[in-house]
Amino acid sequence: MTPFATAILAADMTALASLLHPDATFTSPAVFEPYRGRAAVLRVLTAATQTIEDFAYTGETHGPGVDVLRFRGRVGRYQLEGVDIVTTDDDGQITDVTVMVRPLRGLEALVGGMQQTLARLPES
Repeated sequence: MTPFATAILAADMTALASLLHPDATFTSPAVFEPYRGRAAVLRVLTAATQTIEDFAYTGETHGPGVDVLRFRGRVGRYQLEGVDIVTTDDDGQITDVTVMVRPLRGLEALVGGMQQTLARLPES
């Protein structure tokens, strides 16, 4: 399991922050523009760990500078599955996290849940 996956599963935001490059980005089908910067990425990943229930990684694939982590979870009554595509630089710092989620109902539930959670979190 990657350090990113370990930190996400433990909801260890201190460990996660240490993995993120200062200029890291976060992209998902739920937002038009990526989140930019360590603080913004950390905030959205914090919200995800607080929104998705029964979260588990179910598989992983690795290549030079990229890890693809397959996951499943639930938001309310809606099941979802997806992948985290985690890109790292030559120093091993995470430069980008791209998330893909399916099915549509699960994505819609995730978007609504994330909006509520982000509204409760302090601004970065």
